[in-house]
Order: sequence, then C-alpha cells, then structure tokens
Amino acid sequence: MKIGMCMFLWTTNIGPEHKALLADIRETGFDGVEVPVFEGTVEDFAATGRMLDELGLARTAAAANGNPEQNLISENPSHRAAGLDHMNWVLDCTAALGADRVNGPLHSTLGHFSGSGPTREEFERSIDSLRQAGELASKSGVTVCLEAVNRFECYLLNTIDSLADHIRTIGHPNIQAMYDTFHANIEETDPIGALVRNKGIVKHIHISENDRGVPGRGNIPWQETYAAIRQIGYDDWLTIEAFGRGLPDLAAATKVWRDFSESPEAVYREGFAHIQQSMHNAGFA
Repeated sequence: MKIGMCMFLWTTNIGPEHKALLADIRETGFDGVEVPVFEGTVEDFAATGRMLDELGLARTAAAANGNPEQNLISENPSHRAAGLDHMNWVLDCTAALGADRVNGPLHSTLGHFSGSGPTREEFERSIDSLRQAGELASKSGVTVCLEAVNRFECYLLNTIDSLADHIRTIGHPNIQAMYDTFHANIEETDPIGALVRNKGIVKHIHISENDRGVPGRGNIPWQETYAAIRQIGYDDWLTIEAFGRGLPDLAAATKVWRDFSESPEAVYREGFAHIQQSMHNAGFA
C-alpha cells in the first residue's frame, strides 16, 4: 500500500517554492503526493517530476475541468473536441510528471448543471468521448481514474454503481474508477457495499473526511472502510484529500467557507497517523 497527500490543501500549481513543504511531507512518512494538473506546461510538470525524484516522492495526478465549452457530454461537437484537447494536455502533463494515473471527475464539466438529470444522449456522448480519451491515455501510458462526485458538484455520475456501469460500457482499460470517501458519504446509502461491489474497477482511493478536514476526526465509518479495502484486496494508493481556505478560487469551487483544522500540518501529520493506525487495526501486514 502507498500513502499519498493531495496538494489541493495548498495549491493547484506546484513549484520550487513548495520544496520545503514536500520534504516535510516525505519526512512524515508519505510515499508520494497527488499533483494538481490545472495550469502550466509539459516542461513545468517534467521539472516538478525531477524535484519529486530528488525528494524521494512518488506521485499521481489530479485534474478537473470547469469550462462548459470543454464539456465532454455537450451537444456541441466543438465543445467535446475542445474537451478532448484539454484531456490530451492533462495526459501529456501527467506523463511528463512521471505519474501513471490522473484522478478526478474528468467525465464532465464540474459545477455545470443542465437543470435536470443526465439524458440518454449525454451518456452516449460521454461513452464516445471517453473511449477517445482512453485511446489518448493509452498512448501516454496513463490511466484515467474517473470520480463519482456528489450532486452539488456534478449531475452526470454521483454514485459508484453508476460510475462502474458507465466504465464497463466504455470498456477501455485506460478508463477506470476511483473511490472517494467524502463523496460516497453523501451519495451512497451503503458506502462500504458500493466499494465492495465495484472492486474490479476501483484503481485509486481518496481518504477524505466528511467535512474534508482531518481524516479520523469526523463521521466517516473508518473501521468498516479499511476492513472493506482489505477485503477487496486493494493494494495501491490511499491518498488524503483535504481542503482549506488558502486558495480563494479553489475554496469557492469546493464550497469551503471555514477552516476545518487548526493547521495544514495537522491534516497531513494526523492524517498519516490515522491511515497507519487504521490499516494496523484492519489487519494489514
């Protein structure tokens, strides 16, 4: 198992100015970090990859798209084409970073709503777009781990069952799923069952408290969650995702209006200890 820390708590654009922070994350015991892919060039991400290599940190990537003119389910063909261009850029940056996967709700525009639920036509356009994205991902050597997010952020895919069914229909090995405990806590009537039922397509897991603060302080059923992770034989990244008010644009997008911890250090230091102790309690070797 690998333990990661998502850098959304501090930034959407990692640079040399974050080296001391990254070194402390490594010193805490983390195996790697999740790097936002929101801005920058392929060369920028290659440089970040070299910095992480120096620090001994592995990495995954995280991305989303908030531009309705790049929506992969849009009825406008030019918008879908622009969305695939954006996806290709994300994949190129992820590969340059040295990450083998990019995680997030890349199936549709985040925070964009039609005023009703998803239509058959939108699902059909999504299948076509994501099959093309899968081909781009295959050429880049990257897996896209799609995320089901709650109804307040997205309307296309809110539950793990719906996401899993969609991915099985897409049928591309480079299009897989991730499981996020925060979103599952909102949308699933049985968050643990949703993970167990869909173990075959879950390739990444976000450890995120119900308030997106310090893991272990809230009401996520952690004992049952880690027991299920062990039950399904998952042995990959457990990445803490938490948010704060340090970045106004990101705070607004994630609806963060108050501080969820006394400091960022509390999130990653206590969060790391939480994962280690929970794995021990669940019987991981």
